[in-house]
Amino acid sequence: MLVEIWSDIMCPFCYIGKKHFEKALNSLSFKDKIEVLYKSYQLDPNYHNESGENTYAYLTRSKGMSTDQVKEMTGNVEQMGQKAGLIIDFSKNIPANTFMAHQLIHFANTEGKAIEITGRLFKAHFEEGLDIGKEDVLATLAEEEGLSPELTEQALHSDQFAYEVKQDINEAQQIGVRGVPFFLFDRKYALSGAQPIEVFVEVLEKSYQEWLENNRDI
Repeated sequence: MLVEIWSDIMCPFCYIGKKHFEKALNSLSFKDKIEVLYKSYQLDPNYHNESGENTYAYLTRSKGMSTDQVKEMTGNVEQMGQKAGLIIDFSKNIPANTFMAHQLIHFANTEGKAIEITGRLFKAHFEEGLDIGKEDVLATLAEEEGLSPELTEQALHSDQFAYEVKQDINEAQQIGVRGVPFFLFDRKYALSGAQPIEVFVEVLEKSYQEWLENNRDI
């Protein structure tokens, strides 16, 4: 059964939602029957960090909030991450355009490593303070996960993978995705946001049982 997940590497709730979803899936006996496909979404597609802007400055400007309000908000998100077993550190987090990162995920999918690369990108962005808008950073992360440097370079300049990223974004618009993370289970049930683990368990069990009824021969 297919589970499609629209997310953006710049989105902390996508990181937390990914963790909750994976914990839910790994607790289930049928986890090996679930295919997970990560799909592209950009929260701020026109953004390019050309001035070395930090996250506090970016959010203050883009959301029209005071620095104190932004620090309170991000502090709450850091605590949410901690509860999920993740490190999210906005003090060194670098806002970036994520289009190339999504191209890398699409390439990694052709090599069977999309889930690993997605997780590595989130960690690089939120925990390590790496600039995932830079090609050399993406190339290093890809090599760490066993992807060919030559093929990675081609992928980051590939019209094919750029097209696939745009197709994901267009599809999200067509099916009414208003924010991420957005989880679509067997094209029947949807969840939006970093839902609790038990909610993911409930929807996975329900959608899988219905899928199983229709695919008894699998």
